[in-house]
Amino acid sequence: MDDVELRHLRALDAVAAAGTITAAAARLHMTQPALSRTLAQLETRVGVRLVDRSSRHLALTEAGATLLGHGRAILSHLDAALADTRAVSRPLRLGYTCAVLGQQTVPLLRAWRRTHPGTPLDVVRRDNGTAGLATGDADVAVLRTLPDDPRIRSEALYTEDRVAALPDDHPLAGRDRVLLAELTAGPQQLPLAVWPEAGTASPDLWPPQARPARTVEVGNVDEWLNLIATGGAFGLAAAGTAESHGHPGVRFVRVSDAPPATVYVSYPHHPTHPGTPEFLTAVREAVTG
Repeated sequence: MDDVELRHLRALDAVAAAGTITAAAARLHMTQPALSRTLAQLETRVGVRLVDRSSRHLALTEAGATLLGHGRAILSHLDAALADTRAVSRPLRLGYTCAVLGQQTVPLLRAWRRTHPGTPLDVVRRDNGTAGLATGDADVAVLRTLPDDPRIRSEALYTEDRVAALPDDHPLAGRDRVLLAELTAGPQQLPLAVWPEAGTASPDLWPPQARPARTVEVGNVDEWLNLIATGGAFGLAAAGTAESHGHPGVRFVRVSDAPPATVYVSYPHHPTHPGTPEFLTAVREAVTG
C-alpha cells in the first residue's frame, strides 16, 4: 500500500466514471495499454481485485468501490489544496451575471477593501448560469437563480421586488407600478425578453390566461437592454438589475403582483480561494446591515 500513487487513484476514478478502458483512457489522455498496466499495478500493490473485467462494461468490486470512495476524498482534498496554493497570489473573484447586491454592492466592496487590504477583490461578469463558478472564473458568485450543480453550495440572502423593463415610449412607462396582466394586455403587446441561461423571467410567472403570447431569447444583459430600448420586447427582472443597469431608452417600473426574486450567494463545495469564508461573512453582514 505504501507504493500506491495518485496516478493509480486517478485511473480507478476514471474507470469507475467512464465504464470502459477505452473511454477512461481518453479521459486521462493516455493509451489503453498504459491504463491497463496502471490498474494492474494498483491491484498488485493493494493485493486484491478492484475491477471486475467479466463484461465489456467494467464494474468495481466491493473492494474497488471502497478504495474509490477514499481515493476520491484524497484527490478532492489535493485539488482543494492546490487551488488554495495558487489562490494565495491572486485576487478573490466575485462573479455575477446582471447585478451583484443592488444598493449594498458599493458598501460591501468599500468595506472589503478597507478591512482586507491584503486580499484584493475582482468583480467579474460572466454570462452563464453560475456566473463563472462552474468554469473556474469565479470563487464566489451572487445569483438570482439556483445553479443545478452538485459542486456548488448556495444560501439565500434576501428577496427583491420584480420590475418591468419597458421602452421609455411605452404606454405604461410613465407609471409608478403595473400589474402582470397589464404587461400582456392589448393587441399590440410586446414579446417577453428571456435569458434562459441566467435570467429570472419566465411566462410561468403569469396566470395561464394572461401569459405573454411570444418570447424572444437573449444571451446577456446588454442584449436584453438593447432589445427593450429599441421596442423589440419588454422584460421582467429583479430590482437589483434596475439598480445596476440604467439605460437611456429603458424605464423600470415596479410590478405589484409579481412574486419576489431570491438573491443567493454561491460558492464551490471546495472553496477555490482561502479568503472565501471571510468574504462570505462580509456578504452576510452587508445584507443584514
